[in-house]
Amino acid sequence: MAGAAPAPVIVRVQRDDFDAAAETARLVAGRAAAGAIVSFTGLCRDEGGRLSALELEHYPGMAEAEIERICRTAVTRFSLLGIAAIHRIGRIAPGENIVLVIAAAPHRRAAFDGASFVMDYLKTAAPFWKKEHFADGSEGGWVAAKDSDDTALAKWS
Repeated sequence: MAGAAPAPVIVRVQRDDFDAAAETARLVAGRAAAGAIVSFTGLCRDEGGRLSALELEHYPGMAEAEIERICRTAVTRFSLLGIAAIHRIGRIAPGENIVLVIAAAPHRRAAFDGASFVMDYLKTAAPFWKKEHFADGSEGGWVAAKDSDDTALAKWS
């Protein structure tokens, strides 16, 4: 569309929590063509009471660049009007937010697909590492990638 503002790509990696409603409002401000907004918020689970926290680390600079690359690919592939991806780092307790992905599009299918695409890539390609901290005070190792995450990613190839 001639003269249309480029689709915003919002990418942040941060220690602080985020406000999903405020982030959604920021993403769609001035975008009257948006007919659908899909958001996904990932939370830290307690794993049946055995987990007291997850510790998330990232490769600074590289993580943000990779998330931005993934988001820009999603904008092009699904004709999104905007996308936001916010990922927290540091020690995160059960029930707290870890990740937020918001996709805006003219129609629902594109918004759903764009959000799913970005999440599937975040789970497999973005340089983040998770360590478990258990309720008994012990510390687990770094969490290995899951085959199910690779399977989910493969559907986009």
